[in-house]
Amino acid sequence: MTPTMAPEIAAIRWFNSEPLTLSALRGRVVLLHAFQMLCPGCVSHGTPQAKKAHEIFGSQLAVIGLHTVFEHHAAMTPVSLEAFIHEYRLTFPVAVDAPGDGTPIPQTMQAYGMRGTPTHILIDRAGTIRHHGFGAEEDMALGARIAALLAE
Repeated sequence: MTPTMAPEIAAIRWFNSEPLTLSALRGRVVLLHAFQMLCPGCVSHGTPQAKKAHEIFGSQLAVIGLHTVFEHHAAMTPVSLEAFIHEYRLTFPVAVDAPGDGTPIPQTMQAYGMRGTPTHILIDRAGTIRHHGFGAEEDMALGARIAALLAE
């Protein structure tokens, strides 16, 4: 399989951070957690898992949330997201994915070929996508993937 460079995040707004770029994070392992705040799998599993990875791996791992809304657009506004971030006590950076051009699928979601949420994407220190997981992933499996990349 040919290594694929991670596309930049097309964000219209950031929470918990100044705007970030993946190119500026070269040299660090990145966990990109794509979610929707009204997605049951995100709320029950994906977002708590990203929060846990952020707490456990600390500064070794750059965790970035990507709120990528492809349905129920009117309900999932940045104002609602701000309340969600506060209520769930998310401290890692969260980007709001830029709307799609003529499509309900946001730009970053399209660029990564995501099938839905939750999605976890692991990016190595060189900026290459090393894992693209969709749906609920086992904590131990994701943790092992992160640890392996950190050890490289």
